[in-house]
Amino acid sequence: MFKLRVPATSANLGSGFDSIGVALSLYNYVTFEESDRVLVECDDDVPKDEHNLIIDSAKRAYAQAGRPFYGLHIIQENYVPLQRGLGSSSTCISAGVAIASALMGDVFSLHDKVTLAAMIEGHPDNVAPATLGGYVAAVLDHGEVYYQRKELDHDRIAFVAVVPDFRVCTEEARAALPKQLLLADAVYNLSRSSLLTAAFLTENYGLLRIAAKDRLHQQHRLKLVAGGEEIMRTMLDCGAYSATVSGAGPTLLATVPGGSGGNGIYEGILAHVQQHYPNYEVIRLQADNAGLVVI
Repeated sequence: MFKLRVPATSANLGSGFDSIGVALSLYNYVTFEESDRVLVECDDDVPKDEHNLIIDSAKRAYAQAGRPFYGLHIIQENYVPLQRGLGSSSTCISAGVAIASALMGDVFSLHDKVTLAAMIEGHPDNVAPATLGGYVAAVLDHGEVYYQRKELDHDRIAFVAVVPDFRVCTEEARAALPKQLLLADAVYNLSRSSLLTAAFLTENYGLLRIAAKDRLHQQHRLKLVAGGEEIMRTMLDCGAYSATVSGAGPTLLATVPGGSGGNGIYEGILAHVQQHYPNYEVIRLQADNAGLVVI
């Protein structure tokens, strides 16, 4: 049997809607082996049959390679919370594609795995960093993913996640978004998402306070998070570079200085959340630069 590790991710980072994401040091693990039937072992409440997202993704990868799929035995160890905006679904999709490729003799290149995972997910913002690690700006265009990746220096930047004690499914978060946008709002996000990637690629993280601002999705999704706006203001007041809704939410993410430089910010956020929202979890995280690995 083989075992792989795949990181959590935070998508959008504010202005980079459906196109930007970062891999985080929180992981799901999957032990796997070939089998003549589907067998899923997991303590969480996930499908244990062919509707399991890892199994389904592996089946699609086999079909993409023109190979018959007979079955798969997997053991899931999930530490990325489900439906919290930290890419739990993408860990499964990326894992399923990687497992299928490995069992078929590494038939897919790294680029192929990213593209296939993005086709299954529908957009690359989570699956690209889950597979590649680091900060990734990516687009899916005519069945092909184009991306730019950047490894992040742990001494320069880190993250603080505030994870609420409830789930928000992606469909609910998508339904909260408006069907039409003002041109001014589209331009607002376009300019800031460009600056966002420039800030990460040049490590000029002071720009994130402006670059992460958003008018497309966050104000709508924050209505689903009790205390969301207050917590994000607290993150900024404590000195975070930026405060954003992680993916579709409800998790909130602060980017902070790396090393000891972020200690005071983390402690300030923690104190506020413990006092006002004691059921929410506060997690200090680093960037994961390795992406999906077979360990």
